[in-house]
Amino acid sequence: MSWIYDCAVSALRWWFDRRISGSATLEADQLFPNARHFVSNWAEIREEASRATRHLHKIPRFHELMRAQKSISANDGRDWRMFVARAYGVTFQPNLKQCPTLASILACSPDVLSASFSILGPGKFVPPHRGPFRGVLRGYLVLTMPKHDDGIPAAVLMIDGCEHRLEEGDFVLWDDTFEHSVWNESNESRIVLLLDIKRRNMPLDLSIVSNIIIYGIRLSILLSRSRRSLAILSRLPDKADDSLDQS
Repeated sequence: MSWIYDCAVSALRWWFDRRISGSATLEADQLFPNARHFVSNWAEIREEASRATRHLHKIPRFHELMRAQKSISANDGRDWRMFVARAYGVTFQPNLKQCPTLASILACSPDVLSASFSILGPGKFVPPHRGPFRGVLRGYLVLTMPKHDDGIPAAVLMIDGCEHRLEEGDFVLWDDTFEHSVWNESNESRIVLLLDIKRRNMPLDLSIVSNIIIYGIRLSILLSRSRRSLAILSRLPDKADDSLDQS
């Protein structure tokens, strides 16, 4: 039934595109002022991400959480893993409790629907794709960025044909209905904090439709097997279990 999904997404894009204008990359100060709290605490969040992802094999790949994303997640056999703390308002406490700084900022950021550490493995290429509708924006905070020998960031984010090579601590807000892709050109992992953020100041009818869609996605997560799988796969061992991993 993928054709039904594709038709619905196309209709949503057409409707939202007629009513909302703007560039692919957006001003965080206007549309997501709480970005400054994430940016000012990026080093602490990076430490939490480092601890949370130290047992990388226990963190699910993106397509293990969302089968519909297999074409962009499993396209080249390289790793793209997601440590999910929150997904469309559904909080995964075993994960979030490992990240107290992130948890405290999220508690003061009601517009943030989802928060995940995205771990892009060495050489991984995420091909061009688009998000489904303009009611949700994407926030991207760089936590660890491998470098080329000349010091240039080795992971590139392409948004609407523009190349972004971001440094650690940089934040970008964009409308992911514009085509975007990512490529890690290095032999090291790149880690960013991905945020899904409700778009502010939409026309009333679009806001209502957006809320219905968000609620539907949240309900599907609550009822789906992927939520149960995520709770199992993303639960990391405590210190007492570390010796088991080393044996």
